[in-house]
Amino acid sequence: MTTAPATSLDAGARGEVGRRKLTLLALVALVFGSMVGGGVFNLPGDLSAAAAPGAILTGWAISGVGMLMLALVYRALALRRPDLGCGPYAYARAGFGPFSGFQSAWGYWVSGWVGNVSYAIAIFGSLSFFAPVFGSGDNFASVVGASVVLWSLHAVALRGVARAAVVNIAMALAKLVPLMLFVLIVAMAFNADKLVLNLGAVAGGADGLGEFGVQVRSTMVITLWAFVGVEAASVYAARADRRADIGRATLVGFAGALALYVLISMLSTGVLARNELADLPPPSMAGVLESLVGPWGADLIALGLVASVGGAFLCWMLLCAEIPCAAAKDGTFPRWFAVENPAGAPANALWFTNGLVQLCLIVTLFVNPGYRLLYTIASAAILPTYLFSVGYALRLALKDDGRDDRGRRLWSALIAGAAAVYGTWLCYAVGLHDLLLTSIIFGPAVAVYVVARRERGLRIFTVAEGVVATGLAAVAAATAWALFAGVMTL
Repeated sequence: MTTAPATSLDAGARGEVGRRKLTLLALVALVFGSMVGGGVFNLPGDLSAAAAPGAILTGWAISGVGMLMLALVYRALALRRPDLGCGPYAYARAGFGPFSGFQSAWGYWVSGWVGNVSYAIAIFGSLSFFAPVFGSGDNFASVVGASVVLWSLHAVALRGVARAAVVNIAMALAKLVPLMLFVLIVAMAFNADKLVLNLGAVAGGADGLGEFGVQVRSTMVITLWAFVGVEAASVYAARADRRADIGRATLVGFAGALALYVLISMLSTGVLARNELADLPPPSMAGVLESLVGPWGADLIALGLVASVGGAFLCWMLLCAEIPCAAAKDGTFPRWFAVENPAGAPANALWFTNGLVQLCLIVTLFVNPGYRLLYTIASAAILPTYLFSVGYALRLALKDDGRDDRGRRLWSALIAGAAAVYGTWLCYAVGLHDLLLTSIIFGPAVAVYVVARRERGLRIFTVAEGVVATGLAAVAAATAWALFAGVMTL
């Protein structure tokens, strides 16, 4: 194996001569594939358990506009700073220093591999439709099966990002077939009167859902998880065939996913009553389709979920290995993570990350965290990554460096400002409890950063960074004590 060049901020360093680059189609498939995973198949049930159709639609509108702003931020940054080769990590580091870059990279990495644990559980929970031996996806048979899937995809990833991206294109197309068939069948059976009835039955906070604003907030973590991955193309900026394709892939992937999400969640409310949707077992799309066409509908959705989650599994395997590899080249992750194999794959990062996924799969035999807890942690962990990117975009927009006229900078500032408002709202929607739980992820990570800086002989903290690091460690320690003492629960 060979060690890659010393910095991830030089885009050219990541695109060595002779290695295949990522086309627009491959980048779109990465964005779409990382966003559309297992969560989409349970949207009707998850959302209906949290809110009425009116609040659901409002939640999608807020999330759609907010994530569009974020997508436009990543598009603008890719064009404004083509020298930055690893998107979210590089933007945080360039804008706010190496420790901020580390926090962004760490949160993204943890979000990715924790999400993959949930995907592994979801795959075999769905296969129980055909083989009951897999149960809910967290028993011995499921862990064995998930381990086989994990290391098979690991072998694909080790062959290089471009080759893995070709496999991902096929998996993205495979997941589209059942999803589009579901939309078509449900649209044909859609009953507008039933939708109106659902809207009226829970108006004003009836049916135990709380007031309208509470319902909207309850949808936000679910919709956030649905959009995580919108930044995927920017992570591979240095491996893209053309820099302009980063922005195009981000917007196309986002638009396709949003349209699919809204259609699936809203059309379902015109087929079954809200309480019926909320009571459906995962994946709730299977129950909706089964009510219309019979058992084969549930089987189709179960197969579609396996294909969809498998594709998302591969996407996130690639993404959460790329980030620590890039960070290691800048001295913000330990040097060991920077090693790439001859195919250009971040080999050590892949081995370490997938080893953690394997360990967590074994742990689920004894402690079952639940799919929803896993995706809540994964969603909260990625919030700093988004906020750092938005903050950097806002700084660039307010800085007159002669590259853009005043009108263009004002427009960029408005987009970044709107994305910042949305990011702040997400922190509120996630809630203090889950943010405190997430501190346990970031606090101990300070030690990893210290090791990385010391092995390069670099200054560890500025004064401001030292204050932030101390605060993170203190909050993490207090949260851990609260959990141990029973003051807080998972």
